[in-house]
Amino acid sequence: MHFLAAVVAVFSLATALIGAMHGDATILLLAATGFVCAYTTYKAPKISSFLQIFAAIFAIETVIFGVVFMVAQVGFWPASLEDYVLPESLPLTVAIFAILVYGISFIPVVQSMTRIGDRYFDSNGDTRAQIWPLPSFGLKEHKLAIAMIVFLVVINQTQVGIQVRLSFFSRDWFNAIQNKDQAAFWSQLFTVFTPWAFTYIASAILEFIVASTLIIRWRRWLTENYVGRWLDSHTHYRMSLEGGVADNPDQRISEDVNRFINGGQEGYGIYTFSILLISNLSSLVSFAIVLWSLSANFTLPYTAIAVPGFLFWVALIYAGFGTWITHLIGRSLVPLSFARQRYEADFRFSLARLREYAEQVALLSGEDSEKRSLRERFNTIIGNYFQIVAVRKNLIGFTASYGQLSPIIPYIVAAPFYFAGKITLGVMTQTARAFGSVNDALTFFVTYYVSLADFKAVLDRLISFDASIEAAQKRPGLKPAPQAAIDARQHIHLEDVTLHLPDGRVIVKDANVRLSPAESTLLTGPSGSGKSTLFRAISGIWPHGDGSVTAPADTRVMLLPQKPYIPNGPLRGAVTYPAAPETYGEEAIRSALLAAHLPELVDKLDVDDNWGQRLSGGEQQRISIARALLAKPDWLFLDEATASMDETLEARIYEILFKHLPATTIVSIGHRSSLIDMHDRHIEMRSDDDGVFTPSEKPALVKTDVSLSPGF
Repeated sequence: MHFLAAVVAVFSLATALIGAMHGDATILLLAATGFVCAYTTYKAPKISSFLQIFAAIFAIETVIFGVVFMVAQVGFWPASLEDYVLPESLPLTVAIFAILVYGISFIPVVQSMTRIGDRYFDSNGDTRAQIWPLPSFGLKEHKLAIAMIVFLVVINQTQVGIQVRLSFFSRDWFNAIQNKDQAAFWSQLFTVFTPWAFTYIASAILEFIVASTLIIRWRRWLTENYVGRWLDSHTHYRMSLEGGVADNPDQRISEDVNRFINGGQEGYGIYTFSILLISNLSSLVSFAIVLWSLSANFTLPYTAIAVPGFLFWVALIYAGFGTWITHLIGRSLVPLSFARQRYEADFRFSLARLREYAEQVALLSGEDSEKRSLRERFNTIIGNYFQIVAVRKNLIGFTASYGQLSPIIPYIVAAPFYFAGKITLGVMTQTARAFGSVNDALTFFVTYYVSLADFKAVLDRLISFDASIEAAQKRPGLKPAPQAAIDARQHIHLEDVTLHLPDGRVIVKDANVRLSPAESTLLTGPSGSGKSTLFRAISGIWPHGDGSVTAPADTRVMLLPQKPYIPNGPLRGAVTYPAAPETYGEEAIRSALLAAHLPELVDKLDVDDNWGQRLSGGEQQRISIARALLAKPDWLFLDEATASMDETLEARIYEILFKHLPATTIVSIGHRSSLIDMHDRHIEMRSDDDGVFTPSEKPALVKTDVSLSPGF
């Protein structure tokens, strides 16, 4: 950007010298604007990466269009191309656009938008692309994204230029109709309209292909970014503990990311709004020039007072009034749209949760209760819906009235001049078309107000989601620290560990425990005494606490909860989770299922099903046992991971674990007294007068040596 800024500065200096030599105020104005453009371009590296693309485009166009314009000014433009001399306003306009891009980068809402969008344009990953019919080639993802944005901006500007050219066709064509000039009529139709119309159509198709490619690549990258940040370092678990404003992360990742980029079904997101805004600005400038020149000699109605660019000022005042009224009517749509998305997500989540717990609801005959709950949630959606309807009713009433009046205003203003014979029918239609284009550009916020309100709600949801992710990641919490390499000890050591719940209530205090390898340990205590929380602190996912937890360097810890997670899909993936199915061989997986007493599942490894609902609680726990047999961790923590089995099966499962995992240290949580004889050591959670628990050593036990039954 610094080199580009230098180029713009050199061009501006040359322009200033030429302007001074000719005494031309317009050229001097272009030079002054160019110097400001050079300054903002020089400062552009400090603004959003996304906005830098547009600043660079406009800075380059300032130089290109400015040079072409100056060539004509100094007399070197070919006479044969006299009709194609660029107006002085074109380089001046793109220079102003570059300055405006720098200026809007400091608006808070724009900074919020670009903070999310910039992640893609700052990415440094490799990718491949292909431009038909050329072979594919490799490049950086962000360079491909920048190239597509540049192409789309240029093609949109080209389309505006075609529309301006067609407005002159409209003028000449209607003049031919008025003059009954058959030759001019057909000539304009076939030599002007047809080639330009087909060029416009081709550009629209090409724009759609490139834009669709950019959008899906952008969405894929940003979705992966959010999924990664949400899942990394157990952030999702910490966020679930905190609760707060980041509700329904599934919706924020699946829907809000899509709506942020392209608006979903509505079709308006950061990409579409940025391109639309540039297209509208380009259209505004281009047709404003046409409108100004067409109405240069118009007078105020019923007076002889001439107002230069009369219709332009009419359009400006009319659009400003419409925008102001639209905002007053529709400003409550942003919070209502934000709430609507949350209510819809809550209702959808309730339905999904009901499907997940269908058996439990049926066993309790809880259908009536579920219907009441779903009805209440849907009534909330209905209430919000009618609030939006009430606002949009007034908004539609105004915008529809505004839209009906807009097309006839230029005809009303131009009619006296037409009937007086001062302008032709072609000029009148061109004036109406130019007025309509200027008015459409000026009423951008009127036209897209509802979509902008929805987009602002999506932006707010992603901002709050980002804030929750960052807050969860910044919370220090407790994380097992590896022992120094010179420390030969291989135990897990808890020193002065105090754990509390998210609301601040202390649940475990002054935990000083050393877990030694090859010494199986049972942890018991009443429900709510913090046993599971202590396990989660050892595994490194519990963020609320103080003290230190040290573990052997590079140790592999696996925790089996009471209710294991069983992903949907082929059974093979559920057994090997979290490892990929191909991590283990066929025979190893089958052997693990047999050892876990699941012989009926051995031949169903490739069956795709909702196994979390198909399997009983005991079968699900044995699936997690099979995972441990495959993973062979150094430390295996069982948090009531056999509670759904009968005592005989539980004993067999422990025997299998001790036999197949001789190098694994097993630490268990359980309530059954039969577990005591299966472990070398017993720790009990004891409470003080305040109801806070501390792990305490029980007397040493002699582990019962029970031989494995035949066949196991």
